[in-house]
Amino acid sequence: MSAPQSGPWHRLAAMSVHAYTALGVVLALLMVHMSYAGEVEIVLWLFLAAMVIDGSDGFLARRFRVKEVVPGFDGALLDNIVDYITYAFAPMVLLWSAGYLPDGWLGGVVASVPLLASCFQFCRSDAKTDDHFFVGFPSYWNIAAFYLIVLGASTAVTTTTLLVLTVLVFVPVKYVYPSRTETAWWLTMTLTTLWLGLYALILAQYPSPSLWLVALSGGYVLYYAALSLRLTLNRRRQDGGPAGPASAAEGYSAADGNGDSRRTPQRAEEL
Repeated sequence: MSAPQSGPWHRLAAMSVHAYTALGVVLALLMVHMSYAGEVEIVLWLFLAAMVIDGSDGFLARRFRVKEVVPGFDGALLDNIVDYITYAFAPMVLLWSAGYLPDGWLGGVVASVPLLASCFQFCRSDAKTDDHFFVGFPSYWNIAAFYLIVLGASTAVTTTTLLVLTVLVFVPVKYVYPSRTETAWWLTMTLTTLWLGLYALILAQYPSPSLWLVALSGGYVLYYAALSLRLTLNRRRQDGGPAGPASAAEGYSAADGNGDSRRTPQRAEEL
């Protein structure tokens, strides 16, 4: 690989990618403000905007080789900060302020449990494996909040869902990294893009979305969960069986194809 160019324009492009990622904190501020203003629909649109940024900044980071052009700036740390407040903190604020959690101090306790679990998940050194998986439920609390709200879930259902997902944070299932999976990449990314479109359609119909659209979007969630579980079980069978190379069809490798064997909780630089 040739040495990266690092002229003024290349540095500007690289820092622009970081600025793009940092827009997430502005979205998070608006999420919290709008949550307490009772603007639930606006907050859900902001969730979508945050997901689009999070799903595209990594491509831009690799395209402009930001880690090499501006090595003194930790884009992975920036992305983790943004992801925590947009994927975990803001969704809990929304659910609590909108009345989906128990009243009083108990609602604060329920909201705190996923936040504490996400602190652990974001800080564990093996949060992202070198074969492009997340270990444990990857703090998709914004997606959980979206479905709970559009389906009009009760306080009991919301509380139960959050507690079950919190437990899954600590269960060592390897969840697919959609934009970097080595198995069924085209299918997964196509379905992910379609799901984002369905999210927008459902939200455009809020507060009375078509149930078949919600069910159709839920099909992607089931696909994602089923693929993650299947690959986890396949890997465990391989690890417990005779020594030998992992099947290429199952998308496993000792490194990510670029010789990168790091295990860090990075997100933006790896998307």
